[in-house]
Amino acid sequence: MSITANEYMPTQEELTVKEIEVSGPVLKAGAMHLGKRCEYQNNEFVLCRNETGDPRACIKEGKEVTNCAMNFFKDIKKSCYGEFMQYVNCLDKSSTNQAFSPCRKTQGVFDKCMQDNLNMERPPHDYFARTHIHKTNRPKPVPEPKPEYPDRNPYLPEDAELPPAKYGSRYIWMW
Repeated sequence: MSITANEYMPTQEELTVKEIEVSGPVLKAGAMHLGKRCEYQNNEFVLCRNETGDPRACIKEGKEVTNCAMNFFKDIKKSCYGEFMQYVNCLDKSSTNQAFSPCRKTQGVFDKCMQDNLNMERPPHDYFARTHIHKTNRPKPVPEPKPEYPDRNPYLPEDAELPPAKYGSRYIWMW
């Protein structure tokens, strides 16, 4: 991809954000609660990316997603660390593919701790497959108008003989 000097490129300081340094089993163990807690921020980020088509326009929303996830894991560390780590260790060591089925008891203990201490109920199994309406305060971006290319030179008379296309037809026909 080539750019010109007129293109805005974010600085390194704008792009730098503290990373969440956790392993796969930690993310898998907290995924349902994390997805529910950071749902609004995730939806804002995805909506921004889909509407603008430009990742540079969504840096602020991406930082909010990371910040929400960071705060989520900090809250778990403060209030449910022991139960969470038991669940993580069970996922990590009970099967080769980190299956949930051998760890339902430790999951129940972790879910009860999340309910009691953080007032977060585990969402139903199909929650993220359901249709949700996302309400945002961000205005919808105005799309740039697409340039129109005329089919022929307007200065040619209507009865002028047209030479064949140099590279073939612009239409692709499937036979």
